[in-house]
Amino acid sequence: MDFEEFYQSSYPRLVGQLFSVTGSLEQAEDVVQEAFIRALDRWPRIQAYDVPELWVRRVAINLAVSEIRRLRRRAAALLRLGAQRPQPQPQLTAQTAGVAEMLRRVPVNQRPVLLLHDVLDLPIEQVAEELGLPVTTVRGRLARARANLARHLAADPEGALSRHDRS
Repeated sequence: MDFEEFYQSSYPRLVGQLFSVTGSLEQAEDVVQEAFIRALDRWPRIQAYDVPELWVRRVAINLAVSEIRRLRRRAAALLRLGAQRPQPQPQLTAQTAGVAEMLRRVPVNQRPVLLLHDVLDLPIEQVAEELGLPVTTVRGRLARARANLARHLAADPEGALSRHDRS
């Protein structure tokens, strides 16, 4: 498969997955595009992988997490200065918005683990490999993320996620 064909077939799927991590369509598109730019530079090596998309997704997730952290630091600085933090309002399906809302309820380092394992149904070992983490770290983050979600959902059973499911 050539790079153009790979890009065309993988891009929409990866943007949808990364939207669940970032909560912003624009950020998801940005990190996926940047990951593809990096993949193009390494395409002779990456195309030999069994599933080149895994490499692109891992890079995009790493970029997204870095960007989320950067934006949080910036938002905290703006709040100290008295500015209001803007809330992105992506225009996507109710199901995708529901997943994004669910993932926003957990810390940023737990979001990729939930996305890859619980949403995309990847085995824990593959999640660990894709994120470059030990299996025990993935299991721990997954357990903490699920516990966080359970607390949020118990405290707000008719919250945003429930509203999206009814759409």
